[in-house]
Amino acid sequence: MNKAPASPLGEVVRLFLRLGATAFGGPAAYIAMMEDETVRRRQWLSRERFLDLLGATNLIPGPNATEMACHLGFVRAGWPGLWLGGLCFTLPAALIVAVIASIYVRWGALPSFAAVLYGIKPVIIALILQALWSMGKTALKRPLLWGVCVAAATANLLGLNEIALLLIGGTTTGLWRGLARDRAQNAPALLTMLAVAAAIGALILFASPFSRSPVGAANAVSQAAPPGSTAPLPFSHGALFLFFLKVGAILYGTGYVLLAFLQSDLVTNWQWLSASQLLDATAVGQVTPGPLLTTATFIGYVLGHPSGGVAGALWGATVGTVGVFLPGFVFVALSGPLIPRLRQSIVAGAFLDGVIAASLALMAVVTWRLGREAITDVPTALLALGAAVALFRFRVNSMWLVLGGAVAGLALKAALGA
Repeated sequence: MNKAPASPLGEVVRLFLRLGATAFGGPAAYIAMMEDETVRRRQWLSRERFLDLLGATNLIPGPNATEMACHLGFVRAGWPGLWLGGLCFTLPAALIVAVIASIYVRWGALPSFAAVLYGIKPVIIALILQALWSMGKTALKRPLLWGVCVAAATANLLGLNEIALLLIGGTTTGLWRGLARDRAQNAPALLTMLAVAAAIGALILFASPFSRSPVGAANAVSQAAPPGSTAPLPFSHGALFLFFLKVGAILYGTGYVLLAFLQSDLVTNWQWLSASQLLDATAVGQVTPGPLLTTATFIGYVLGHPSGGVAGALWGATVGTVGVFLPGFVFVALSGPLIPRLRQSIVAGAFLDGVIAASLALMAVVTWRLGREAITDVPTALLALGAAVALFRFRVNSMWLVLGGAVAGLALKAALGA
């Protein structure tokens, strides 16, 4: 008896629920896993189209990995796939974070994930390297794009803003191609490109309350104003929702930028959280699978508990999560249908090529930084090497590699008595 073909929407739900429950390592790692699953294994789309979606995603605010899940869901199953792809990627992480928040509220401490992360992190490095190799071969087809990639990586290592580098990379290639062809015909597209780049640049300046560097954000938290320095704002679930809605609508950059937003309002201005609670919330977002912005789930639970018990805590977790992720869904719904049209314009297509080249550069820098933290001794080096061989030679599914890394981490820590 022939097996009924799988529903495209069902495929989206199953894939992103699994990724949301097993994807560790930050946006670069999540995107690497999505590329492996949707391009290499399932062939939902070409690598060129995946890169177009990645480049466009990097230019809009919000959680990039969740937005990529929305884009890929749309590619596979249309509008229902867009909403369910993002929701299913986010939901497992939000539920895990809510459980940890309930433990935190009850016991006042966080569980330890050190052994699990010890084994997972080296595997994540191999996953990102494999994705970089595959996407780089497709995206970096011309010397100019290689130059943009190398220049963006160098500039980012020197501390330049990520979004600025994406805009500079795209503008450079757009101008190069537009001016090399029919200048009069391409003039409107060139002016539009420059206007869009300027508008996004202005949004970056408006959206950043502190330096985008980890040091600047961490210093902002450590130097938070003590309680009583200003009049605190009474907590309400409505105010919490509007705060996270604002953050989700204008957040660019890394998780450290989120940390700066949270410190500015929730710690210093409104005094809803202590600096210690904020750092605990950020730690939970980093050590759990799925998007870092599920930090909002933890904060909502912690803030809603004192006045409403478990019901208030769950409602706080819900409004925080919905508020911070909703803008990303809307941005994808608005921008997604426009992305294929960009390739119909010489200038817009070249701009997107430059953004993609810069995006790969930023992924490479993130991999370098994560690698220095993840590969710290002989066992972690062997784990990374073994995962790389499994990926490049045997095409082992990323989920099994992550789970295998977790088991290996637990076994190694137990054997070492740590």
